[in-house]
Amino acid sequence: MVYVKGPGLYSDIGKKARDLLYRDYQGDRKFTLSTLTSNGVAITSSGIQKGDLFLADISTILKNKNITTDVKVDTSSNVFTTVTVDEPAPGVKAIFSFVAPDQKSGKVELQYLHEYAGISTSLGFTAKPTVNFSGVAGNHQATVGTDISFDTATGNFTKLNAGISLITTDLIASLTVNDKGQSVTASYFHTVSPLTNTAVGAVFTHGFSSNENTLTFGAHHMMDPTTGVKARVNNYGKASALLQHEWRPKSLVTISGEVDTRAIEKSAKIGLAVAIRP
Repeated sequence: MVYVKGPGLYSDIGKKARDLLYRDYQGDRKFTLSTLTSNGVAITSSGIQKGDLFLADISTILKNKNITTDVKVDTSSNVFTTVTVDEPAPGVKAIFSFVAPDQKSGKVELQYLHEYAGISTSLGFTAKPTVNFSGVAGNHQATVGTDISFDTATGNFTKLNAGISLITTDLIASLTVNDKGQSVTASYFHTVSPLTNTAVGAVFTHGFSSNENTLTFGAHHMMDPTTGVKARVNNYGKASALLQHEWRPKSLVTISGEVDTRAIEKSAKIGLAVAIRP
């Protein structure tokens, strides 16, 4: 798909801060192995241990011109299929997905990226589906958008969100109103040093009905080209840290831990993730 430098999609509002604070943190043990066959089929096997429970899945990805087919099977015998068609029309991406044996899981999504707009709409393959629509307008400096879901079975809006994002060369500030106006989230992402990929960020959420506030602050820094560290802490006293090392190109080992500073006597949560890619 031809890349269009524009506002992106609604899901991109606040994404930089969310990725900084939550991406790659792992409280369990996870192993991922990816291989590429001679005919271009990518096969990925992954397993995760959650306490005494072990979950695994295997997926295959096949690309043929502008069509990508992704099929994944998990330990519960569910088959997840996603077919993505890039550029059936200029700026358009079509995504078809379904989960077998769930006959009501089928969905089609259309995305359209423009220099000054980004639109995504999806529809379920049922008699009375839920219709989702999200759209943003703006440019590389400011965007405003909305995210809506309408249940045709009940005639009710199940989701009403709106957001705005302001962007400079090293700073992104976002504000979203979620849950039909029941909560508001403000996020901040600042690039301190592009040379060492050093960044800081924060996300603040206020729930109007519960009058509950959540503030999470975090940072990321590359110690060298292959080793990075992250840390975060929230206003409830939970502190987390992460060390990620690229021991060979595209292959990562990640060690993360979390401790409750208000209950230091409790054992810390330790997570390990290993990803091997060709």
